[in-house]
Amino acid sequence: MGTIEIDGKKVSFEGGKMVLQVAQENGIEIPSYCYHPGLSIVASCRICLGEVEMPDPKNPGKLVRVPKLVPTCQTPAVDGMKVYTQSDKSRANQRAVMEFLLINHPLDCPVCDQAGECDLQDYSYKYGRSESRFLEDKAKKPKKDIGEHVLLYSDRCIMCTRCVRFTREISGTSELGVFGRGHKEEIDVFPGRPLNNPLSGNVIDLCPVGALLDKDFLFTQRVWFLKSTPSISPTSSGGENIDIHHNEGRIYRIKPRYNKDVNQWWISDETRYSFKFVHAANRLRTPEAKKDGQFAEIGWNKAYEQLADILKSAVQTAGPGSTAIVVSPFDATEEIYLQIKYARSIDPQAWLVIQPVPVVVAGGGGGGQEEVFRNPETGQVTYTIKAEKCPNRWGLEKMLSHFGGNTCTLEDLAFKKITAALVSADPVLLPDADFTAFANIPTIIRLGTASTDLYQQATLSLPTVTWAEKSGVYENFEGRVQPFMQAIPPLGDSRSTGQIFWNLLGNPTPYNPATIRTSLATTMPEYATILEPMSTVKVKEMQFTELN
Repeated sequence: MGTIEIDGKKVSFEGGKMVLQVAQENGIEIPSYCYHPGLSIVASCRICLGEVEMPDPKNPGKLVRVPKLVPTCQTPAVDGMKVYTQSDKSRANQRAVMEFLLINHPLDCPVCDQAGECDLQDYSYKYGRSESRFLEDKAKKPKKDIGEHVLLYSDRCIMCTRCVRFTREISGTSELGVFGRGHKEEIDVFPGRPLNNPLSGNVIDLCPVGALLDKDFLFTQRVWFLKSTPSISPTSSGGENIDIHHNEGRIYRIKPRYNKDVNQWWISDETRYSFKFVHAANRLRTPEAKKDGQFAEIGWNKAYEQLADILKSAVQTAGPGSTAIVVSPFDATEEIYLQIKYARSIDPQAWLVIQPVPVVVAGGGGGGQEEVFRNPETGQVTYTIKAEKCPNRWGLEKMLSHFGGNTCTLEDLAFKKITAALVSADPVLLPDADFTAFANIPTIIRLGTASTDLYQQATLSLPTVTWAEKSGVYENFEGRVQPFMQAIPPLGDSRSTGQIFWNLLGNPTPYNPATIRTSLATTMPEYATILEPMSTVKVKEMQFTELN
Protein backbone atom coordinates (compact mmCIF):
# COMPACT_ATOMS: atom_id res chain seq x y z
CA MET A 1 0.00 0.00 0.00
CA GLY A 2 1.31 3.44 -0.95
CA THR A 3 0.50 6.97 0.16
CA ILE A 4 0.30 10.15 -1.90
CA GLU A 5 -0.66 13.70 -1.09
CA ILE A 6 -3.26 15.45 -3.26
CA ASP A 7 -3.79 19.15 -2.62
CA GLY A 8 -2.56 18.76 0.95
CA LYS A 9 -4.61 15.66 1.73
CA LYS A 10 -2.79 12.38 2.32
CA VAL A 11 -4.52 9.30 0.93
CA SER A 12 -3.61 5.63 0.58
CA PHE A 13 -3.89 3.44 -2.49
CA GLU A 14 -3.23 -0.12 -3.57
CA GLY A 15 -2.04 -1.45 -6.91
CA GLY A 16 -1.11 0.35 -10.09
CA LYS A 17 -3.59 3.21 -10.09
CA MET A 18 -3.51 6.58 -11.75
CA VAL A 19 -3.54 9.77 -9.68
CA LEU A 20 -7.05 10.66 -10.87
CA GLN A 21 -8.35 7.23 -9.86
CA VAL A 22 -6.89 7.59 -6.38
CA ALA A 23 -8.43 11.06 -6.06
CA GLN A 24 -11.89 9.88 -7.12
CA GLU A 25 -11.79 6.91 -4.76
CA ASN A 26 -11.06 9.28 -1.88
CA GLY A 27 -13.63 11.95 -2.71
CA ILE A 28 -11.17 14.49 -4.06
CA GLU A 29 -12.43 16.32 -7.14
CA ILE A 30 -10.10 16.74 -10.06
CA PRO A 31 -11.94 17.97 -13.17
CA SER A 32 -11.95 15.55 -16.10
CA TYR A 33 -13.88 15.01 -19.32
CA CYS A 34 -12.26 12.28 -21.40
CA TYR A 35 -11.46 9.90 -18.52
CA HIS A 36 -13.86 7.08 -17.69
CA PRO A 37 -12.92 4.09 -15.51
CA GLY A 38 -14.46 1.63 -17.98
CA LEU A 39 -12.63 2.93 -21.05
CA SER A 40 -9.05 3.31 -22.24
CA ILE A 41 -7.14 6.40 -21.12
CA VAL A 42 -6.37 8.91 -23.85
CA ALA A 43 -5.61 12.08 -21.82
CA SER A 44 -7.02 14.29 -24.58
CA CYS A 45 -9.15 16.86 -22.75
CA ARG A 46 -6.20 18.18 -20.65
CA ILE A 47 -8.32 19.74 -17.91
CA CYS A 48 -7.05 17.27 -15.28
CA LEU A 49 -3.43 18.47 -15.58
CA GLY A 50 -1.67 19.04 -12.29
CA GLU A 51 1.74 19.82 -10.84
CA VAL A 52 3.58 16.82 -9.43
CA GLU A 53 6.51 16.30 -7.09
CA MET A 54 8.08 12.83 -7.39
CA PRO A 55 10.55 11.03 -5.11
CA ASP A 56 14.08 11.39 -6.50
CA PRO A 57 15.24 7.92 -7.71
CA LYS A 58 18.78 8.72 -6.56
CA ASN A 59 17.66 10.17 -3.23
CA PRO A 60 14.24 8.70 -2.19
CA GLY A 61 13.97 11.13 0.70
CA LYS A 62 13.96 14.11 -1.64
CA LEU A 63 11.09 15.27 -3.88
CA VAL A 64 11.71 16.60 -7.38
CA ARG A 65 9.08 18.74 -9.11
CA VAL A 66 8.24 17.66 -12.65
CA PRO A 67 8.83 20.72 -14.85
CA LYS A 68 5.59 20.41 -16.85
CA LEU A 69 2.00 19.85 -15.88
CA VAL A 70 1.06 16.17 -16.20
CA PRO A 71 -2.31 14.53 -16.91
CA THR A 72 -3.43 13.03 -13.61
CA CYS A 73 -5.59 10.51 -15.49
CA GLN A 74 -2.53 9.01 -17.14
CA THR A 75 0.12 9.48 -14.43
CA PRO A 76 0.66 6.44 -12.16
CA ALA A 77 0.44 7.10 -8.43
CA VAL A 78 3.84 6.61 -6.73
CA ASP A 79 4.37 6.26 -3.01
CA GLY A 80 5.46 9.60 -1.56
CA MET A 81 4.22 11.66 -4.52
CA LYS A 82 2.65 15.10 -4.04
CA VAL A 83 0.07 16.42 -6.49
CA TYR A 84 -1.18 19.99 -6.81
CA THR A 85 -4.35 20.64 -8.83
CA GLN A 86 -5.21 23.92 -7.07
CA SER A 87 -1.89 25.66 -7.66
CA ASP A 88 -1.70 28.83 -9.75
CA LYS A 89 -0.23 26.91 -12.68
CA SER A 90 -2.92 24.20 -12.54
CA ARG A 91 -5.73 26.71 -12.17
CA ALA A 92 -4.45 28.71 -15.12
CA ASN A 93 -4.53 25.55 -17.24
CA GLN A 94 -8.09 24.75 -16.14
CA ARG A 95 -9.24 28.23 -17.13
CA ALA A 96 -7.47 27.97 -20.47
CA VAL A 97 -8.98 24.58 -21.27
CA MET A 98 -12.47 25.79 -20.37
CA GLU A 99 -11.99 28.87 -22.54
CA PHE A 100 -10.91 26.75 -25.52
CA LEU A 101 -13.84 24.36 -25.08
CA LEU A 102 -16.36 27.21 -24.96
CA ILE A 103 -15.00 29.14 -27.96
CA ASN A 104 -17.37 27.44 -30.42
CA HIS A 105 -19.86 26.08 -27.90
CA PRO A 106 -23.37 27.45 -28.56
CA LEU A 107 -24.01 28.19 -24.85
CA ASP A 108 -27.62 27.06 -25.20
CA CYS A 109 -27.96 25.77 -21.63
CA PRO A 110 -31.55 27.08 -21.22
CA VAL A 111 -32.80 24.70 -23.93
CA CYS A 112 -30.31 21.86 -23.49
CA ASP A 113 -31.51 18.56 -21.98
CA GLN A 114 -28.14 18.12 -20.25
CA ALA A 115 -28.56 21.33 -18.21
CA GLY A 116 -28.43 20.50 -14.53
CA GLU A 117 -26.20 17.45 -14.94
CA CYS A 118 -23.65 18.85 -17.40
CA ASP A 119 -19.96 18.67 -16.54
CA LEU A 120 -19.20 21.51 -18.95
CA GLN A 121 -21.75 23.69 -17.17
CA ASP A 122 -20.48 22.75 -13.71
CA TYR A 123 -16.81 23.16 -14.56
CA SER A 124 -17.52 26.50 -16.21
CA TYR A 125 -18.71 27.78 -12.82
CA LYS A 126 -15.90 26.15 -10.86
CA TYR A 127 -12.88 26.44 -13.14
CA GLY A 128 -13.78 28.76 -16.00
CA ARG A 129 -13.77 32.50 -16.60
CA SER A 130 -16.66 34.76 -15.67
CA GLU A 131 -16.94 36.16 -19.21
CA SER A 132 -15.84 35.24 -22.72
CA ARG A 133 -13.11 37.10 -24.61
CA PHE A 134 -14.11 35.52 -27.94
CA LEU A 135 -15.71 38.07 -30.27
CA GLU A 136 -15.62 36.23 -33.63
CA ASP A 137 -18.46 34.17 -35.09
CA LYS A 138 -18.73 30.67 -33.69
CA ALA A 139 -18.35 27.65 -35.97
CA LYS A 140 -21.74 26.03 -36.39
CA LYS A 141 -22.31 22.31 -36.89
CA PRO A 142 -25.49 20.39 -37.70
CA LYS A 143 -27.75 18.29 -35.50
CA LYS A 144 -27.66 14.64 -36.64
CA ASP A 145 -29.90 11.63 -36.24
CA ILE A 146 -27.29 8.89 -35.78
CA GLY A 147 -29.39 5.98 -34.56
CA GLU A 148 -32.69 4.65 -33.31
CA HIS A 149 -32.31 6.19 -29.86
CA VAL A 150 -29.61 8.86 -30.18
CA LEU A 151 -29.40 12.41 -31.50
CA LEU A 152 -26.04 14.14 -31.97
CA TYR A 153 -25.78 17.90 -31.42
CA SER A 154 -22.34 18.34 -32.99
CA ASP A 155 -21.83 21.96 -31.99
CA ARG A 156 -21.99 21.00 -28.29
CA CYS A 157 -19.39 18.23 -28.59
CA ILE A 158 -16.05 18.75 -26.79
CA MET A 159 -14.34 15.80 -28.52
CA CYS A 160 -13.72 13.78 -25.35
CA THR A 161 -14.19 10.64 -27.57
CA ARG A 162 -15.83 8.62 -24.80
CA CYS A 163 -18.58 7.54 -27.20
CA VAL A 164 -16.09 6.50 -29.88
CA ARG A 165 -14.08 4.44 -27.42
CA PHE A 166 -17.25 2.80 -26.11
CA THR A 167 -18.29 1.54 -29.55
CA ARG A 168 -14.76 0.28 -30.17
CA GLU A 169 -13.92 -1.22 -26.79
CA ILE A 170 -17.23 -2.24 -25.18
CA SER A 171 -19.87 -2.89 -27.85
CA GLY A 172 -17.16 -3.77 -30.39
CA THR A 173 -19.33 -2.39 -33.19
CA SER A 174 -17.26 0.71 -34.05
CA GLU A 175 -20.05 2.77 -35.60
CA LEU A 176 -18.64 6.07 -34.31
CA GLY A 177 -15.45 7.80 -35.39
CA VAL A 178 -13.66 11.16 -35.35
CA PHE A 179 -13.72 12.98 -38.69
CA GLY A 180 -11.93 16.18 -39.76
CA ARG A 181 -9.32 18.30 -38.02
CA GLY A 182 -9.16 21.53 -36.07
CA HIS A 183 -12.45 23.36 -35.56
CA LYS A 184 -13.99 21.12 -38.25
CA GLU A 185 -13.30 17.98 -36.24
CA GLU A 186 -16.49 16.16 -35.24
CA ILE A 187 -17.98 12.85 -34.16
CA ASP A 188 -20.06 11.00 -36.72
CA VAL A 189 -21.16 7.53 -37.78
CA PHE A 190 -19.50 5.71 -40.62
CA PRO A 191 -21.58 5.80 -43.83
CA GLY A 192 -24.30 3.17 -43.79
CA ARG A 193 -23.62 2.18 -40.16
CA PRO A 194 -26.12 3.88 -37.81
CA LEU A 195 -25.66 3.61 -34.07
CA ASN A 196 -28.18 0.83 -33.54
CA ASN A 197 -26.29 -1.75 -31.48
CA PRO A 198 -28.13 -3.17 -28.40
CA LEU A 199 -25.95 -1.11 -26.05
CA SER A 200 -26.20 2.18 -27.96
CA GLY A 201 -27.92 4.12 -25.18
CA ASN A 202 -24.80 3.99 -23.04
CA VAL A 203 -23.14 6.67 -25.16
CA ILE A 204 -25.82 9.07 -23.88
CA ASP A 205 -24.74 8.36 -20.29
CA LEU A 206 -21.08 8.68 -21.21
CA CYS A 207 -21.37 12.08 -22.87
CA PRO A 208 -20.28 14.69 -20.29
CA VAL A 209 -22.08 17.47 -22.16
CA GLY A 210 -25.31 17.75 -24.18
CA ALA A 211 -23.96 16.42 -27.47
CA LEU A 212 -25.50 12.94 -27.39
CA LEU A 213 -29.12 12.98 -26.31
CA ASP A 214 -31.85 10.40 -25.81
CA LYS A 215 -34.70 10.82 -28.31
CA ASP A 216 -37.12 9.31 -25.81
CA PHE A 217 -36.22 11.77 -23.03
CA LEU A 218 -35.70 14.83 -25.23
CA PHE A 219 -37.54 17.92 -23.92
CA THR A 220 -39.69 15.90 -21.51
CA GLN A 221 -38.39 16.95 -18.08
CA ARG A 222 -35.76 19.07 -16.38
CA VAL A 223 -33.32 16.85 -14.51
CA TRP A 224 -33.45 18.87 -11.30
CA PHE A 225 -37.10 17.88 -10.94
CA LEU A 226 -36.28 14.18 -11.22
CA LYS A 227 -35.78 11.82 -8.29
CA SER A 228 -33.74 8.64 -8.46
CA THR A 229 -34.70 5.27 -6.99
CA PRO A 230 -32.38 2.22 -7.10
CA SER A 231 -33.86 -0.79 -8.83
CA ILE A 232 -33.15 -3.93 -10.87
CA SER A 233 -33.96 -4.57 -14.54
CA PRO A 234 -37.46 -6.10 -14.86
CA THR A 235 -36.72 -7.74 -18.23
CA SER A 236 -33.41 -9.55 -17.82
CA SER A 237 -32.11 -12.52 -15.86
CA GLY A 238 -28.75 -10.74 -15.70
CA GLY A 239 -29.89 -8.60 -12.78
CA GLU A 240 -28.73 -5.29 -14.26
CA ASN A 241 -28.58 -2.57 -11.60
CA ILE A 242 -30.47 0.56 -12.60
CA ASP A 243 -31.74 3.88 -11.29
CA ILE A 244 -35.32 4.86 -12.08
CA HIS A 245 -35.62 8.61 -12.70
CA HIS A 246 -39.15 9.81 -12.01
CA ASN A 247 -41.25 12.79 -11.04
CA GLU A 248 -44.81 13.10 -9.78
CA GLY A 249 -45.62 9.44 -10.29
CA ARG A 250 -44.23 9.13 -13.81
CA ILE A 251 -41.04 7.43 -14.99
CA TYR A 252 -39.04 9.50 -17.47
CA ARG A 253 -35.91 7.45 -17.97
CA ILE A 254 -33.76 4.59 -16.69
CA LYS A 255 -30.03 4.95 -16.10
CA PRO A 256 -27.37 2.33 -15.23
CA ARG A 257 -26.27 1.98 -11.61
CA TYR A 258 -22.69 0.86 -11.12
CA ASN A 259 -22.16 -2.70 -9.89
CA LYS A 260 -18.71 -4.09 -10.58
CA ASP A 261 -19.90 -7.72 -10.29
CA VAL A 262 -23.01 -7.51 -12.46
CA ASN A 263 -23.28 -4.83 -15.15
CA GLN A 264 -20.44 -2.44 -14.24
CA TRP A 265 -21.35 0.97 -15.75
CA TRP A 266 -23.58 -0.26 -18.58
CA ILE A 267 -27.11 -1.48 -19.34
CA SER A 268 -28.74 -2.83 -22.48
CA ASP A 269 -31.21 -0.77 -24.48
CA GLU A 270 -33.94 -3.30 -23.75
CA THR A 271 -33.54 -2.53 -20.04
CA ARG A 272 -33.20 1.21 -20.64
CA TYR A 273 -36.60 1.40 -22.36
CA SER A 274 -38.33 -1.36 -20.40
CA PHE A 275 -40.56 0.99 -18.38
CA LYS A 276 -43.08 1.81 -21.11
CA PHE A 277 -45.65 -0.74 -19.92
CA VAL A 278 -45.85 1.01 -16.54
CA HIS A 279 -47.82 3.84 -18.16
CA ALA A 280 -49.77 1.74 -20.67
CA ALA A 281 -53.27 2.92 -21.53
CA ASN A 282 -54.86 -0.45 -20.66
CA ARG A 283 -53.59 -0.59 -17.06
CA LEU A 284 -56.15 -1.96 -14.58
CA ARG A 285 -57.01 0.16 -11.55
CA THR A 286 -59.69 -1.60 -9.48
CA PRO A 287 -60.71 -5.19 -8.59
CA GLU A 288 -63.44 -6.57 -10.85
CA ALA A 289 -65.72 -9.59 -10.74
CA LYS A 290 -67.63 -11.06 -13.66
CA LYS A 291 -71.40 -11.11 -13.42
CA ASP A 292 -73.66 -12.13 -16.32
CA GLY A 293 -70.65 -12.10 -18.61
CA GLN A 294 -69.66 -8.52 -17.72
CA PHE A 295 -67.07 -7.17 -15.31
CA ALA A 296 -68.18 -4.96 -12.45
CA GLU A 297 -65.97 -3.10 -10.01
CA ILE A 298 -65.83 -4.39 -6.44
CA GLY A 299 -63.88 -3.40 -3.35
CA TRP A 300 -60.79 -5.22 -2.11
CA ASN A 301 -62.57 -6.76 0.88
CA LYS A 302 -65.19 -8.26 -1.43
CA ALA A 303 -62.45 -9.42 -3.81
CA TYR A 304 -60.61 -11.17 -0.99
CA GLU A 305 -63.83 -12.93 0.06
CA GLN A 306 -64.57 -14.12 -3.47
CA LEU A 307 -61.01 -15.34 -4.02
CA ALA A 308 -61.07 -17.41 -0.83
CA ASP A 309 -64.56 -18.76 -1.58
CA ILE A 310 -63.56 -19.85 -5.10
CA LEU A 311 -60.52 -21.82 -3.94
CA LYS A 312 -62.26 -23.36 -0.90
CA SER A 313 -65.28 -24.36 -2.98
CA ALA A 314 -63.03 -26.05 -5.55
CA VAL A 315 -61.30 -28.12 -2.87
CA GLN A 316 -64.60 -29.05 -1.20
CA THR A 317 -66.19 -30.06 -4.51
CA ALA A 318 -63.33 -31.79 -6.34
CA GLY A 319 -60.95 -32.57 -3.48
CA PRO A 320 -57.29 -31.67 -2.83
CA GLY A 321 -55.19 -31.14 -5.93
CA SER A 322 -58.04 -29.55 -7.87
CA THR A 323 -56.54 -26.07 -7.71
CA ALA A 324 -53.44 -24.61 -9.30
CA ILE A 325 -51.39 -21.48 -8.73
CA VAL A 326 -49.34 -20.13 -11.59
CA VAL A 327 -46.48 -18.10 -10.16
CA SER A 328 -44.58 -15.53 -12.16
CA PRO A 329 -40.80 -15.07 -12.52
CA PHE A 330 -41.55 -11.35 -12.79
CA ASP A 331 -42.77 -11.23 -9.18
CA ALA A 332 -40.44 -10.59 -6.25
CA THR A 333 -39.29 -13.62 -4.24
CA GLU A 334 -41.17 -12.48 -1.14
CA GLU A 335 -44.40 -12.24 -3.15
CA ILE A 336 -43.94 -15.73 -4.59
CA TYR A 337 -43.44 -17.08 -1.09
CA LEU A 338 -46.70 -15.53 0.13
CA GLN A 339 -48.67 -16.70 -2.92
CA ILE A 340 -47.64 -20.31 -2.50
CA LYS A 341 -48.07 -20.21 1.27
CA TYR A 342 -51.64 -18.97 0.89
CA ALA A 343 -52.58 -21.44 -1.87
CA ARG A 344 -51.19 -24.36 0.15
CA SER A 345 -53.05 -23.19 3.27
CA ILE A 346 -56.32 -23.83 1.40
CA ASP A 347 -55.26 -26.78 -0.76
CA PRO A 348 -52.20 -28.64 0.60
CA GLN A 349 -51.92 -30.40 -2.76
CA ALA A 350 -52.38 -27.35 -4.95
CA TRP A 351 -50.37 -27.59 -8.14
CA LEU A 352 -47.51 -25.13 -8.40
CA VAL A 353 -46.87 -24.00 -11.95
CA ILE A 354 -44.08 -21.83 -13.34
CA GLN A 355 -45.23 -19.17 -15.74
CA PRO A 356 -43.44 -19.68 -19.08
CA VAL A 357 -40.06 -17.98 -19.14
CA PRO A 358 -39.46 -15.89 -22.28
CA VAL A 359 -36.15 -16.71 -23.95
CA VAL A 360 -35.15 -14.51 -26.87
CA VAL A 361 -32.10 -12.67 -28.13
CA ALA A 362 -32.11 -8.88 -27.81
CA GLY A 363 -33.10 -7.34 -31.11
CA GLY A 364 -35.74 -9.97 -31.90
CA GLY A 365 -33.57 -13.00 -32.59
CA GLY A 366 -34.42 -16.52 -31.52
CA GLY A 367 -32.71 -19.72 -30.52
CA GLY A 368 -32.09 -18.78 -26.90
CA GLN A 369 -28.53 -17.62 -27.50
CA GLU A 370 -26.93 -14.99 -25.29
CA GLU A 371 -25.67 -11.86 -26.98
CA VAL A 372 -22.02 -11.49 -26.05
CA PHE A 373 -19.97 -8.35 -26.68
CA ARG A 374 -16.18 -8.38 -26.81
CA ASN A 375 -13.32 -5.95 -27.14
CA PRO A 376 -12.10 -6.63 -30.71
CA GLU A 377 -8.46 -6.05 -29.77
CA THR A 378 -8.23 -8.09 -26.58
CA GLY A 379 -11.06 -10.57 -27.13
CA GLN A 380 -12.23 -9.89 -23.57
CA VAL A 381 -15.97 -10.19 -22.88
CA THR A 382 -17.23 -6.70 -22.08
CA TYR A 383 -20.97 -7.30 -21.73
CA THR A 384 -23.52 -10.09 -22.03
CA ILE A 385 -27.23 -9.69 -22.72
CA LYS A 386 -28.96 -12.73 -21.29
CA ALA A 387 -31.36 -14.63 -23.50
CA GLU A 388 -33.76 -15.22 -20.61
CA LYS A 389 -36.01 -12.21 -20.29
CA CYS A 390 -37.26 -12.41 -16.71
CA PRO A 391 -35.64 -11.15 -13.50
CA ASN A 392 -36.46 -13.85 -10.96
CA ARG A 393 -36.70 -17.42 -12.25
CA TRP A 394 -34.03 -18.52 -9.78
CA GLY A 395 -35.92 -17.00 -6.86
CA LEU A 396 -39.12 -18.64 -8.08
CA GLU A 397 -37.52 -22.07 -8.35
CA LYS A 398 -36.04 -21.67 -4.88
CA MET A 399 -39.53 -21.04 -3.48
CA LEU A 400 -40.93 -24.05 -5.35
CA SER A 401 -38.20 -26.17 -3.85
CA HIS A 402 -38.90 -24.68 -0.41
CA PHE A 403 -42.55 -25.79 -0.50
CA GLY A 404 -42.02 -28.93 -2.63
CA GLY A 405 -44.53 -31.39 -4.09
CA ASN A 406 -47.06 -31.13 -6.93
CA THR A 407 -45.14 -28.97 -9.36
CA CYS A 408 -45.68 -29.05 -13.09
CA THR A 409 -45.25 -27.04 -16.26
CA LEU A 410 -47.99 -25.02 -17.88
CA GLU A 411 -48.20 -27.57 -20.70
CA ASP A 412 -48.74 -30.41 -18.19
CA LEU A 413 -51.47 -28.45 -16.44
CA ALA A 414 -53.84 -29.13 -19.33
CA PHE A 415 -53.83 -32.81 -18.36
CA LYS A 416 -54.67 -32.20 -14.69
CA LYS A 417 -58.18 -32.10 -13.31
CA ILE A 418 -58.12 -28.45 -12.29
CA THR A 419 -61.35 -26.62 -11.45
CA ALA A 420 -59.87 -23.32 -10.24
CA ALA A 421 -56.61 -21.60 -11.06
CA LEU A 422 -54.94 -18.61 -9.47
CA VAL A 423 -52.83 -17.00 -12.18
CA SER A 424 -50.24 -14.31 -11.49
CA ALA A 425 -49.22 -12.96 -14.87
CA ASP A 426 -48.08 -9.66 -16.28
CA PRO A 427 -49.41 -9.77 -19.85
CA VAL A 428 -47.27 -6.87 -21.00
CA LEU A 429 -44.09 -8.75 -20.19
CA LEU A 430 -45.46 -12.11 -21.29
CA PRO A 431 -48.17 -12.43 -23.97
CA ASP A 432 -51.45 -14.14 -23.09
CA ALA A 433 -50.97 -16.46 -26.06
CA ASP A 434 -48.78 -18.55 -23.80
CA PHE A 435 -51.74 -19.29 -21.50
CA THR A 436 -53.91 -21.40 -23.78
CA ALA A 437 -53.65 -24.21 -21.21
CA PHE A 438 -56.36 -22.42 -19.21
CA ALA A 439 -59.01 -22.79 -21.89
CA ASN A 440 -60.68 -25.75 -20.14
CA ILE A 441 -60.38 -24.54 -16.53
CA PRO A 442 -63.83 -23.38 -15.34
CA THR A 443 -62.72 -20.67 -12.89
CA ILE A 444 -59.72 -18.39 -13.24
CA ILE A 445 -58.59 -15.78 -10.74
CA ARG A 446 -56.24 -13.51 -12.59
CA LEU A 447 -53.72 -11.07 -11.10
CA GLY A 448 -52.16 -8.66 -13.58
CA THR A 449 -51.56 -5.09 -14.60
CA ALA A 450 -53.49 -4.72 -17.86
CA SER A 451 -56.61 -5.72 -19.76
CA THR A 452 -55.91 -8.57 -22.21
CA ASP A 453 -57.42 -11.84 -23.43
CA LEU A 454 -56.63 -13.65 -20.17
CA TYR A 455 -58.34 -10.82 -18.29
CA GLN A 456 -61.48 -11.37 -20.37
CA GLN A 457 -61.36 -15.11 -19.58
CA ALA A 458 -61.13 -14.59 -15.82
CA THR A 459 -63.93 -14.79 -13.25
CA LEU A 460 -62.16 -12.48 -10.84
CA SER A 461 -59.56 -9.87 -11.84
CA LEU A 462 -57.22 -8.27 -9.30
CA PRO A 463 -55.13 -5.29 -10.49
CA THR A 464 -51.48 -5.56 -9.50
CA VAL A 465 -48.63 -3.09 -9.68
CA THR A 466 -45.51 -3.10 -11.81
CA TRP A 467 -42.02 -3.59 -10.43
CA ALA A 468 -41.51 0.18 -10.23
CA GLU A 469 -44.46 0.50 -7.85
CA LYS A 470 -43.25 -1.96 -5.21
CA SER A 471 -40.19 -3.23 -3.34
CA GLY A 472 -38.65 -6.67 -3.06
CA VAL A 473 -35.77 -8.83 -4.20
CA TYR A 474 -34.90 -10.59 -7.45
CA GLU A 475 -32.40 -13.42 -7.85
CA ASN A 476 -30.44 -13.39 -11.09
CA PHE A 477 -29.00 -16.29 -13.09
CA GLU A 478 -25.93 -16.40 -10.82
CA GLY A 479 -28.05 -16.81 -7.69
CA ARG A 480 -27.25 -13.23 -6.69
CA VAL A 481 -30.06 -11.83 -4.55
CA GLN A 482 -30.55 -8.08 -5.14
CA PRO A 483 -33.13 -5.69 -3.67
CA PHE A 484 -35.09 -3.06 -5.56
CA MET A 485 -37.10 -0.14 -4.21
CA GLN A 486 -40.51 1.33 -4.96
CA ALA A 487 -40.12 4.38 -7.17
CA ILE A 488 -43.66 5.63 -7.83
CA PRO A 489 -47.05 5.16 -6.14
CA PRO A 490 -49.40 2.37 -7.33
CA LEU A 491 -51.80 3.28 -10.10
CA GLY A 492 -55.39 3.74 -8.93
CA ASP A 493 -56.40 1.10 -6.41
CA SER A 494 -53.96 -1.54 -7.63
CA ARG A 495 -51.90 -3.43 -5.06
CA SER A 496 -48.71 -5.43 -5.07
CA THR A 497 -49.04 -9.20 -5.18
CA GLY A 498 -47.26 -9.27 -1.83
CA GLN A 499 -49.81 -6.95 -0.24
CA ILE A 500 -52.71 -9.01 -1.59
CA PHE A 501 -51.53 -12.32 -0.18
CA TRP A 502 -50.22 -10.74 3.01
CA ASN A 503 -53.79 -9.58 3.66
CA LEU A 504 -55.29 -12.92 2.60
CA LEU A 505 -53.09 -14.66 5.15
CA GLY A 506 -54.81 -12.66 7.87
CA ASN A 507 -52.46 -9.70 8.23
CA PRO A 508 -54.29 -6.35 8.23
CA THR A 509 -51.04 -4.35 8.42
CA PRO A 510 -49.15 -2.92 5.42
CA TYR A 511 -46.96 -5.46 3.67
CA ASN A 512 -43.23 -5.20 4.40
CA PRO A 513 -40.90 -7.35 2.25
CA ALA A 514 -38.15 -7.16 4.91
CA THR A 515 -40.41 -9.09 7.30
CA ILE A 516 -40.70 -11.95 4.82
CA ARG A 517 -36.94 -11.99 4.20
CA THR A 518 -36.35 -12.26 7.94
CA SER A 519 -38.62 -15.30 8.03
CA LEU A 520 -36.91 -16.87 5.01
CA ALA A 521 -33.46 -16.29 6.49
CA THR A 522 -33.98 -19.08 9.02
CA THR A 523 -33.65 -21.64 6.22
CA MET A 524 -32.02 -19.49 3.53
CA PRO A 525 -29.11 -17.54 5.07
CA GLU A 526 -28.57 -15.45 1.93
CA TYR A 527 -31.69 -13.44 2.85
CA ALA A 528 -30.37 -12.46 6.29
CA THR A 529 -27.96 -9.73 5.19
CA ILE A 530 -29.90 -8.03 2.38
CA LEU A 531 -29.89 -4.29 2.88
CA GLU A 532 -32.20 -2.08 0.88
CA PRO A 533 -30.28 0.57 -1.10
CA MET A 534 -30.70 4.26 -0.41
CA SER A 535 -34.08 5.43 -1.61
CA THR A 536 -35.39 8.55 -3.31
CA VAL A 537 -32.91 11.41 -3.84
CA LYS A 538 -32.58 14.21 -6.35
CA VAL A 539 -30.84 13.13 -9.54
CA LYS A 540 -28.47 16.06 -9.37
CA GLU A 541 -28.79 19.20 -7.30
CA MET A 542 -27.71 22.34 -9.17
CA GLN A 543 -24.80 23.87 -7.31
CA PHE A 544 -23.65 27.45 -7.82
CA THR A 545 -20.26 28.64 -6.67
CA GLU A 546 -18.87 32.12 -6.55
CA LEU A 547 -17.33 33.10 -9.88
CA ASN A 548 -13.62 33.83 -9.78
